Amino acid sequence: MSDEGEGKSLFSRMGKGSGSGSGSDEFGLDAKIGTAHGPLPELKGPPPLRPFGLVLHHDGRFSHEAAPIQNRRLREHFDRHVEYLPDEVKYIVRLKHFRGEVEIEEAAFFVREIDLEAGEVVLSDGTREGLVIESLETSPIDGALLCRVKRALHADGLLARFMHGAQADFMNAVEFEGEKLVIELAGRRMPIPALAEFD
Repeated sequence: MSDEGEGKSLFSRMGKGSGSGSGSDEFGLDAKIGTAHGPLPELKGPPPLRPFGLVLHHDGRFSHEAAPIQNRRLREHFDRHVEYLPDEVKYIVRLKHFRGEVEIEEAAFFVREIDLEAGEVVLSDGTREGLVIESLETSPIDGALLCRVKRALHADGLLARFMHGAQADFMNAVEFEGEKLVIELAGRRMPIPALAEFD
């Protein structure tokens, strides 16, 4: 089956998670998130969130019950639709009428690009926001750069991991100023906090 055909098939089967239609769904969501086919009791809100085996790994891969998700369109959709729910203190993905809890290995969001002139990062969900240079840290897994984003959802911010291209662009913009490392963001030269990556 072509990539496009497989994507349509997966989207169609997962779209039945709302309880309408017939047939099996790709990930067995009916049983795992409490939306089995047939009449459903009237709910005042969305069904309670439950893990269903979806994991977002530190390097941006998705897997379901330890099996990697190979479909490109489905991976890209999940990338754009990871959300944090502050009231439930959980991360979810959305697909049509389905929402399911996703386990986060390290960071739920990824820095795809860095705009040095604007001082902003472009995130995997398509949003942009200012880079808080003081929030930079390195991953204990492999030393990749991490920063904090979406402080409106969490006072300490949520972790975002720099992808290879964005990290390379950041590193190439770093300069020495005396004994300090600095970077120019939005026209301002800013000191970089001490990081293992630069030691």
